[in-house]
Amino acid sequence: MSPMKTHSQTAGTHLAQAQIADLLLDPAVAAPAAREHLAACAECGRELSELQAAMRLMDHWEAPEPTPYFDTRLAARLREERANPPASLWERMRARVLYGSSMQFRPIVAGALALLLMIGGGTAIWVQHGAEPHGPQESAAVHDLQLLDGNSQVYQQLNSLDGGPDDASGNPSAN
Repeated sequence: MSPMKTHSQTAGTHLAQAQIADLLLDPAVAAPAAREHLAACAECGRELSELQAAMRLMDHWEAPEPTPYFDTRLAARLREERANPPASLWERMRARVLYGSSMQFRPIVAGALALLLMIGGGTAIWVQHGAEPHGPQESAAVHDLQLLDGNSQVYQQLNSLDGGPDDASGNPSAN
């Protein structure tokens, strides 16, 4: 077989497969190329004949009539299911969203999820960049001593009010 013939056979097969419903229901509507392919290809012709046999069987099949109590039993089961509440809060919410409301909650749920993702992403960024360690924390006692050391002018003014002599370091002498 040449590659050209194989290609045309697959193209004919695809055409026949695409128009199989037309070939089953109304062969006059189907494309002539599809009918020609069915005449030439034994496999496609066999498939069409099997489908036609199945259609003939379906034409003779009759659906059984439901029992006279079918509607009554169905209505009773529906009332029973409506009367039984779902087991948990999650099941009740799910049943309300899926079956009990004409309002579509999908846009609301999508917006809520987008908001949660934005909050989560912002929190992750804040934790990564905001948690950088700062310099060492100094204790309150060290801070107070540094302030007192820096306030030597205050000591000098207090000493001048007391009239007491200062030692060489600038600290008041103990009397």
